[in-house]
Formats: sequence, C-alpha cells, structure tokens
Amino acid sequence: MKIQINKQSSIKIISNKIIYFDPFMIDEESHDADIVFITHDHYDHFSIDDIKKIEKEDTVFVIPDNMYNLLGGENVVVLNPNEKTIVEGYEVMTIPSYNVNKRFHPKEKGNLGYIVKIEGKRVYVAGDCDMNEDNENISVDIAIVPVGGHFTMDYKEAAKLINKIKPEIAIPCHYGDLGIGDIDDGKRFKELVDSNIKVEILT
Repeated sequence: MKIQINKQSSIKIISNKIIYFDPFMIDEESHDADIVFITHDHYDHFSIDDIKKIEKEDTVFVIPDNMYNLLGGENVVVLNPNEKTIVEGYEVMTIPSYNVNKRFHPKEKGNLGYIVKIEGKRVYVAGDCDMNEDNENISVDIAIVPVGGHFTMDYKEAAKLINKIKPEIAIPCHYGDLGIGDIDDGKRFKELVDSNIKVEILT
C-alpha cells in the first residue's frame, strides 16, 4: 500500500485498487480512480473539477447521505455515520466527523470519516473534525488526521487524539494550504506524538 497526500485532505492510496479521498487541486488527469470517498461537501473536499480528472467509467463513489442530491446516481454508495459495508471488496466503516468547539462542521450534518481495511490494515481518514466522543476510542492501524486548526483540530489536539487511539502510523494532513495552519504544523504534530507511534509527513 502506498499513501500519497496531495493538498488539504486530498489523499490517494495505491493498492490492489486506486482509492481517493476528497480529491482536490489535482494537477494531472489520470482517470485511474477505482473508488472515491468524499467526507463532506465543502469545496476543498468535494470538487467536481478535480473528480473529473480522476474518474473513469466504472469509478465507485462513497458519499454521506447528506450529499445524495449533489452526487447521487449509479456507482454511488450512500452512507450514514456509524455504518459498516463492503465497497469493491473493502470493509468500510463510517465514523461521525464533526467539530465540538467550532461551528463549521456540526454533528447533525452527518459528515463522515472512514475506516477502510486495506491489505489487512485499518486506515482511518478523519475528514474535517475535532477530537470527539466518536473518534477518540476507535481502533485503527493507520490514522490520517487534520492538524491545521481553525476549521479542524490543530496539531496539539490531533497529537492528543493519536496518543489516545495509538495507531501504528499517524499521517498529518489539512495544513499549510489555503492559508490553513502553518507548513511546519506536521513537524510540530510529530514532536508531540508518542515515540512508539510512527509519524509520516507526506505533504
């Protein structure tokens, strides 16, 4: 499995299939996406222009129920928080993704984080959220979390979350682009994460 961070929370995972999360600011047209997961409808997470660069005829989209009117149709899997399903052979579990001390991502909206089992590893993509009662007790192997602050948890809170859920690997995202956070927030996050957890800075 190879994980790439593009911009913000734009993630590409190369495994038996090509999996994207929240494609955004994609430089080249590849039309290689087997599955595209969308966490919520904000422009830096749901970009039709960028989706057009990676989608192909049989791309499967996984979206929150609140986005059905934006992207519903064939090859679309619609999920609510706290659901489990199989998508193209991958076990998928949805985790509510929301703020607890900000107004940008209310819990009642139904935005999603995802845990996807890839090559035997449970990969958590948090979406835009703070540390909260729904994500602070999950069990995962790889956690990709926002650290930039303002719209999401900052690097201090993100490190606190990681130190509680204790994945094997933690990957920071959603910082240093669009004026959100600082380019060094990933390094600051790494300094606060327990030494027995591997931090990979991919941006």
